[in-house]
Amino acid sequence: MTVEQYLEEMKPGFTVPGGSDAHLVMHEMSQKALQITMELNNKYHTHEEIIQLMSELTGHEIDDSFGMFPPFYTDCGRNIHIGKNVFINAGCKFQDQGGIYIGDGALIGHNAVLATINHMEDPALRGGMIFHPIHIGKNVWLGANVTVLPGVTIGDGAIIAAGAVVTNDVPANMIAAGVPAKVIREGKTEDKKGEV
Repeated sequence: MTVEQYLEEMKPGFTVPGGSDAHLVMHEMSQKALQITMELNNKYHTHEEIIQLMSELTGHEIDDSFGMFPPFYTDCGRNIHIGKNVFINAGCKFQDQGGIYIGDGALIGHNAVLATINHMEDPALRGGMIFHPIHIGKNVWLGANVTVLPGVTIGDGAIIAAGAVVTNDVPANMIAAGVPAKVIREGKTEDKKGEV
């Protein structure tokens, strides 16, 4: 199996048995991602250099409006999809084999973890993996230390409070907090001023 074939197969619900050809390709991809993230994280880079390194990591052209404060960690990189005017703060960890889709204007806080893989429940198959994508809508704000689990969609304009663990979808323009995260109220907009 080639990297291109593997990337074509990485759809929701895709499974990779431990020790399979696909698992070997995952390992190959992770080694490339480690090389690029080591370069990204271990010396100062200009904005232009960060754009170039992230484009190389993802295999997609990253828009010049993208911003990041390294360090940044991923064990794949090739299934990260980033919109315009996205900012990723320091210490974030993306496990993107299942696909991470980040909409325009999203803000990702310090130490956020986006995980798209679950291991098999059956102990005899525990080394196997099941992939489900994460979708982060436009103008979403993930606070510091947020964890988003496989298969979650966060709607446009939503806010996820610092430290939350998001296990289920969050509707657009809502604020969710807690472990597991629950919607606590609707977010403010210019026509809905209120107390935070």
